Amino acid sequence: MISTLASARSSASPSWQRACRWFAMVLLLSWAGGCASLPANTDRTESKAFAEPDSTPLGQLVQARRAQAGARSDSAFYLLDGVDAALASRLALIDGAQRSLDLQYYAIHADASTEVLLQRLREAARRGVRVRVLMDDFNTVGADAQVLRLAFEPNVEIRLFNPVPGARNSMLGRIITSLHDVERLQKRMHNKLFLADNAWGITGGRNLGDQYFGSGDKQNFVDLDVLAAGRIVRSMSASFDRFWNDELSYPVQTLLDQEDLDRLRKPSLAASMAQGMPATQTVKPVMPVTASPTVLPEVTATEVVQAERPPMDLRTIPLVWAPSTLLVDEPGKVGPGDDEADAGETVIDGLMNLMLGARKEVLIISPYFVPGERMMSVYEQLRKRGIRVRLLTNSLASNDAPLAHAGYARYRQALLDLGIEIHEMRSDPETASALTGSSGGRGGKSGSWFGGAGGSKGDGNSRASLHTKAIIIDGYLSVIGSMNLDLRSQLKNSEVGLVIRSAALARQATRQVENTMSTAAYRLDRDGGRLVWRAPPGAPFKDENKEPGASTKLKLFVRIIGPLAPEEML
Repeated sequence: MISTLASARSSASPSWQRACRWFAMVLLLSWAGGCASLPANTDRTESKAFAEPDSTPLGQLVQARRAQAGARSDSAFYLLDGVDAALASRLALIDGAQRSLDLQYYAIHADASTEVLLQRLREAARRGVRVRVLMDDFNTVGADAQVLRLAFEPNVEIRLFNPVPGARNSMLGRIITSLHDVERLQKRMHNKLFLADNAWGITGGRNLGDQYFGSGDKQNFVDLDVLAAGRIVRSMSASFDRFWNDELSYPVQTLLDQEDLDRLRKPSLAASMAQGMPATQTVKPVMPVTASPTVLPEVTATEVVQAERPPMDLRTIPLVWAPSTLLVDEPGKVGPGDDEADAGETVIDGLMNLMLGARKEVLIISPYFVPGERMMSVYEQLRKRGIRVRLLTNSLASNDAPLAHAGYARYRQALLDLGIEIHEMRSDPETASALTGSSGGRGGKSGSWFGGAGGSKGDGNSRASLHTKAIIIDGYLSVIGSMNLDLRSQLKNSEVGLVIRSAALARQATRQVENTMSTAAYRLDRDGGRLVWRAPPGAPFKDENKEPGASTKLKLFVRIIGPLAPEEML
């Protein structure tokens, strides 16, 4: 038997050998994952948001600006409609904070834009600001795990929400070693909050990383945030505290240490096997871990300089004072148990109720749009009452999650039958350059939605991908947050959304969305029962009768794999 296997191995093709290596890797990692378990979460101590925000300079600035405006409302807002404003506002909050900085994110990527933020956070901690960072555990793998180095700085705490045991060397390894607990793996904390002194805060669609600030070299996300000040920030902080103190929130030190992070910077056994290399062979030189001014050891000084942008002046930005409320899921939605039974009243339930109250129009911006039966019923009720419904979502080519597009594609004909107007984002590099200003960091329209990137590493070939999550109802009610209108946001992920009642802010957001629809998106139509992608009047691109910009390989992948995937997992 041994000689037979040896003979077969010696005469095997390289592709067969690669398949064997992959099979061996899967078996090895699956076995390791089956044996892994989480440690006891006993080192978690409760803490709360800073209780006296009006005593800080940031809090006093809010009061001064309210008095200056003569505003009746106690909360103010400013749309962060460009990548420059998105990064500059966060820098301003870090620099202005004196007591606390609380960050809650689904993903924080280890790259130049994040290095700028992490450096400022470390400097804030060293001047006495308490820094708390809560991250979903899923993306803290591979290079991105290096973000966790900040947890070992004085006055900084980082916790990982709903961690899964097992491999952290790569995303593939993480998924494979978690197959024994796929339900836990599916439920993620998708919230996004950035809070300073419990006085100013940011929420919206952006995670932290180059792709969200116009500096991605392959893809840049078209996104939207809102800067908030005043009373509503107390609600945002209360939501942060509920997640921070939840039993699913693990201090980083209970899961790994600095030596683990050092090891993650070296090629893993699994990666070596996958590439057909000896386990001792490195893919690239590994920089030694030494004391340095950088938090992320492998981000170069040049990249950091390119990502730097001046902080926003919070004293002069035009604020809209308006009534508001916060929609937020409870941490238990992500915990173990039945989705429908444990979810309770969710952010998506709240959004559906708001939409049902519409009298004239609902404008939806959702990059991942898989409505499901309940949401389709809402759209049907709206259309029966003559409510106009418009949707801006991703095309197949612009979608960074092709399987999510497959779920959406199942509903396109039914949505058109209802009379819903569908617009799909164009992905081409010229679109990315126009919407994010991402062509080499030049050419962006500063101040317009997604414009004015500055400092991009791109070479003009990065593609645009819609990532904004917003709903505008009847031209006066805006909802901006982390939620997609899909079954994953409804059933699996925890989400947060800011509801703002302001005609001025709604008009501003609507103008920006309509500008995107009229310059960088196709409108879906039908010709003899077949789908047609109509270019806007006067656009430099033409109509298409197939998924525009998508490769044959991508279309084939979605056609074959898409029907097999459960909608709530897309």
